[in-house]
Amino acid sequence: MKHRCPQLSCSCSSADRPFVAHGSFYRTSDSRTIYRWQCKNCKKTISRATGHPCFKQHKRRLNHPLYGLICSGVSLRRAARLLRVNRITIVRKFRFLAERCQLNQLRYLTQFENAALEEVIFDEMETFEHTKFKPLSVALAVTPRRQILITEVAQMPAKGLLAARSRKKYGYRKDERPQALRNMFARLQKVAKPNALFKSDQNPSYPYYLFKSFPGARHETTKGGRSAIVGQGELKKLGWDPIFSLNHTAAMFRANMSRLFRKTWCTTKTARGLSDHLAIYTQYHNENLLLA
Repeated sequence: MKHRCPQLSCSCSSADRPFVAHGSFYRTSDSRTIYRWQCKNCKKTISRATGHPCFKQHKRRLNHPLYGLICSGVSLRRAARLLRVNRITIVRKFRFLAERCQLNQLRYLTQFENAALEEVIFDEMETFEHTKFKPLSVALAVTPRRQILITEVAQMPAKGLLAARSRKKYGYRKDERPQALRNMFARLQKVAKPNALFKSDQNPSYPYYLFKSFPGARHETTKGGRSAIVGQGELKKLGWDPIFSLNHTAAMFRANMSRLFRKTWCTTKTARGLSDHLAIYTQYHNENLLLA
């Protein structure tokens, strides 16, 4: 293990073997013995726990099990029951995991900076917060290998038969989908080539936002088909689906995130909660569910 002195003004880095063993302590949060080291120059001590993101967590052993549960169709309330902790603890762990996964996703995308993508598939999913009168949109971009690149959550007004009832009960609802698409394409500029091929369905608004960020891009559209019985309504009844990678990924979102099940009483209560859950699942999907 390479140690770094916590004292920034210390010049121990130039010394020969500046750290010596300095005892240990028992960490009850995960039942591990942690060894401590001391800088011979400034006498400051350091260990593997120094500067760790889980510092001062009382139940850090729950982080990994919770990470797997909430990406496997288990709700936060049921996770609290299975892990035998208070629901407030689970919510705190959930938000902590979301923050870590958002940072990890930024590092994950750096692999495409030197080998920019030549093809990206994008589209939007729809869900709701609290009630179908308050729908949400999820802008999603993936690679042909089903690597999830970006997710952006935005509120939208209700459509169809629910529109009038939604306005009557909750008032006017701002459409944030244009800003979500702008954010998605702005972030894609760092990972995709300027002349990359983009695939989507025939949504008439997509070309405007795409060519704002990628003037030299190529855009192929596919007419949407009827939903298949399998695949959570995301897979289509087509002989060959050009955007199958995205539809398959969307189906996996709905199969593995309890709040996105097609028929469920486990609904999203806030847009932030959905955004956090998407961030956690994105890392789990890219690390554990993709074929090597």
